[in-house]
Amino acid sequence: MSIMRVAVVGTCRLALLIAREIHDSTSHQLVILSRISQPSLLSQGYQCQVVDYSNPSSIQHALMGVDTVISTVSGNAQLQLIEAAVACRVRRFAPAEFEGRPALRSQSILDRGRNSALARLHHYRNLIEYTVFVCGIFYERFSVNGMVSQQIGVNTGYSNEGDYIANPRSMTALAPVYDSSQNLAYLNLTSVYDVARFVVRALNMPSWPREMSMSGDRMSVNQLIEVMQLCRGRQFYVEWQNPSGLQYQMTMAQMAGDALKQRRLATLIETAENRYDCATPAYLNAAFPDIQPTSFSHWFQHNWATVP
Repeated sequence: MSIMRVAVVGTCRLALLIAREIHDSTSHQLVILSRISQPSLLSQGYQCQVVDYSNPSSIQHALMGVDTVISTVSGNAQLQLIEAAVACRVRRFAPAEFEGRPALRSQSILDRGRNSALARLHHYRNLIEYTVFVCGIFYERFSVNGMVSQQIGVNTGYSNEGDYIANPRSMTALAPVYDSSQNLAYLNLTSVYDVARFVVRALNMPSWPREMSMSGDRMSVNQLIEVMQLCRGRQFYVEWQNPSGLQYQMTMAQMAGDALKQRRLATLIETAENRYDCATPAYLNAAFPDIQPTSFSHWFQHNWATVP
C-alpha cells in the first residue's frame, strides 16, 4: 500500500473525524487546511495549513505534493480549491457532498454551490479523478440539541434539534412518509463516525467511480418514527405527509418569505421523493464488509439515554 499525502479541507466535525481516522489508522501523510490558525490541532500533532481561498497561490502552496483532497467547504471556496488542485496535479478530489445522490437533488435551495463544483470537476475529468460519497442522512441530525451541537451543518438552515422529520424531545414529527405514487418513502442513514471510516478506507482503492455509496441503516420514514418511539418509550404526535402536501406548505413559506422553513421543507420533499435512499448493499459496504456500521436504533438509544 503506497503512502500518499492527503489534504482534509475544513475543520467541521466530519472533517476532523476523517482527519483522525487517517492519523490513527493509516500511514498516510495528512494536512488539514483551514481559514484560521488551529493551535489545538497543532498541539495534538496534526499538520495544519492556513489558506486564503481568495488567493490562488495560497491554496496552491498548501496543496503542493498532495495526492488526494477531501473537501468539506462549499461555495466559491470549493471552486477555488478545485482550480488549485488541478493546477497542482492533485490526483483525486472528493467534493463536499456527503448526502444523497446529486443527480436527484431537485430543490435548488439545498444546492449551496455544490452543482457548480461537480460541473467544474466534470470539466477537468481527464486531469483529476473524483467521486461523490453518498451516505444519505447523518444520524446526527437526530442528536440531542441537534446536528449543530456536533458542529455539523451549521450553515444549512436545518441543523437544530427537531428541524428534520422528528423532534424527539417534544415527541412531534412532520413525516414525509409517502412518495408521489403513495408508496412508503425510504431513506439511508449513516453516522458521521462510520462515514469517516468508509471514506478513509476508500483512499486505497485503485480507482474511484463517480459515486460511492455507504449505509449505516436503511428504513422507511415510517420505520424511523417507530424506532424513535420505541427508544423514547412513548408515542409521537405525527403529521403524515406526501410530496404534494409538503409542496403546498413550501408555496406558503415562499409567499411568507420564510427562508428557514423553505430549507427545512426542501429536505422533507427530497426525503419523500427517495433522494436519500440508495441501493443495497451500498457500494462501500460491499467493498469493505469488515466495517460494521452502528445501527440507527443503537446510536439513537445511546444519544438520548439521559433525556427524560
